[in-house]
Amino acid sequence: MAKKSTLAAKKAKKKTISMETGRIYVSTTFNNTIVTVTNEKGDTVAWSSSGNMGFRGTRKSTPFAATSAVEEAIKKVRDTRIRALEVYIKGPG
Repeated sequence: MAKKSTLAAKKAKKKTISMETGRIYVSTTFNNTIVTVTNEKGDTVAWSSSGNMGFRGTRKSTPFAATSAVEEAIKKVRDTRIRALEVYIKGPG
């Protein structure tokens, strides 16, 4: 008989960050906005994008879609120990 898979029994652990400061990189283009949250070392803690939020086509490039992507990335980071963030913005305009 085949063994039952134990993958369902394993549970993903939350990432705990030893540092209390981090960085948010917001990269905007004419078609999309990508947000990456890292710790001071540069390791990615969370990320989000306008396309990941469900926006398609020309709606991905709107300021509302970018705001939604940033809010989603920050929600993912709230459970970690990061309390202060530096913001780096890159893109046209």
